Amino acid sequence: MANLKPLADRVVVKPAEAEEKTAGGLIIPDSAQEKPQRGTIVAVGPGRVENGNKIDMSVGEGDAVLYGKYAGTEVTLDGEEVLIMRESDILGIVE
Repeated sequence: MANLKPLADRVVVKPAEAEEKTAGGLIIPDSAQEKPQRGTIVAVGPGRVENGNKIDMSVGEGDAVLYGKYAGTEVTLDGEEVLIMRESDILGIVE
């Protein structure tokens, strides 16, 4: 993937693969698959400045995260789909 450095409090997230089967083993067609709301952070910005104070990021590269259904902007880099979103769009870190 191209070297992309997000600015301020933005992160680059590689979405997880969409589920292709249900728990019962039924195959879900592409048209019915939901967008994943889980992914892995591949790049992190330096943080934001608020009232003259620098606020560091609370997530880092390699963290598995959950994010909102319509969060971020989809971008294709070197044929790979990624999302660029603000740290505030991340709902939580999966441990």
